[in-house]
Amino acid sequence: MVERLMYLVDTNIWLELLLEQQRAGDVRRFLESVDADQLSMTEFALNSIGLITTRLRKQDVFEAFVSDILENSAVRRICLSAFDLRRALSIMNRYHLDFDDAYQYVAAERNGLMLVSFDADFDKTDIKRKVPADLLDSGLI
Repeated sequence: MVERLMYLVDTNIWLELLLEQQRAGDVRRFLESVDADQLSMTEFALNSIGLITTRLRKQDVFEAFVSDILENSAVRRICLSAFDLRRALSIMNRYHLDFDDAYQYVAAERNGLMLVSFDADFDKTDIKRKVPADLLDSGLI
């Protein structure tokens, strides 16, 4: 049996699609190419998406996102434990990351997930991130 890759989808990937930004097409194709049960997002990412979309007065976008991703799909939500939050602080210092990036790092590391992100800050870590276009072009999905 072939083992399927599992992905942690970073906040900026979801927002690219939700806000219909430049690489939204790549994100859409990536999300259509994998099963929802291969995808995870952190509770931190979910809250960030809620904060950003509502600040932009796009409550309807956030409401649809919650319905599509949380209520009607198998996308898994990850919430870090107190131990993992302390680990995130250590990762922040080691790699000079912001807290949100360290949170994503620890979530990917602890759960054995490939990080899908547009954030180049991860390139200075030992976690190798992928962008949707890389995954689509590589045949990994």
